[in-house]
Amino acid sequence: MITFSKIPNCPIYPWWQLSPIYRSYVEGDPVSEFIKDGFRADVASYGIVINTFSGLEGVYLNYLSKELGHERVWSIGPLLPPDDVGPVERGGPSEVSSSVIFSWLDTCQDHTVVYVCFGSQAVLTNKQMEELTLGLEKSGVKFILCVKGKTKGHVDDEDYGDIPSGFEDRVTGRGLVIKGWAPQLGANAGMANGADQFANATLLVDELKVAIRVCEGDETVLESNDLVKFLGEVTSEKWIGKRDIAKNLSKAAYDAIGKEGSSFMNLDAFLWHVSELGLDV
Repeated sequence: MITFSKIPNCPIYPWWQLSPIYRSYVEGDPVSEFIKDGFRADVASYGIVINTFSGLEGVYLNYLSKELGHERVWSIGPLLPPDDVGPVERGGPSEVSSSVIFSWLDTCQDHTVVYVCFGSQAVLTNKQMEELTLGLEKSGVKFILCVKGKTKGHVDDEDYGDIPSGFEDRVTGRGLVIKGWAPQLGANAGMANGADQFANATLLVDELKVAIRVCEGDETVLESNDLVKFLGEVTSEKWIGKRDIAKNLSKAAYDAIGKEGSSFMNLDAFLWHVSELGLDV
């Protein structure tokens, strides 16, 4: 286990959950050294602009400022896309339009729909997909399942990315299966498989208390009966406390980007610093 004792809350991770960029570093390798130089350039830069807000990660922003030795750390998030960029255009194509998705959601009661997504890169093994779809089917909950197709690395591999035959027909009316991109700004969620997702899980589960871990790792298979149990919990009254915390965080995010909010003011401060430097932008 690797302990980061100097970082607030002293996060601890097993080696395999650390960034693959860090774990794959080879001293002297041109690509590795290029990436390392990029990270060092961040530390040596005049300042850092981050897409977050103080109400979410304030303790870490303060720590970063202390480590860098200056206060030029500007949190200006959460950033939103321009009004003319819709949910489909933002991420990529989908076989289901956002209007169809939101129209279906409007027919469902609040807190009864589970959004299942594994990010933009992860492709589930057929065994993972089998247990996932079986659990969704047995649970009886309404759901949106976003399925990523096989990548170039999996296109010839029969063990990845297949939805069990007949599943979509059996859950018609209760579940939406989206092949491609979903409007994630409307329902952002995921499961810790790799990259920065383990750190995100630490923040959401251990610190903010708005989520639970069901399993971790890209090869882990969550048994369908366990998934049924977890789905029953998150759609029950037991989840009210976590929902309230999430609502408070949502309000804090909106307040941050509003006039006189922390992110709004940080953006002003950043622009002032740039103008004072006399740079051409």
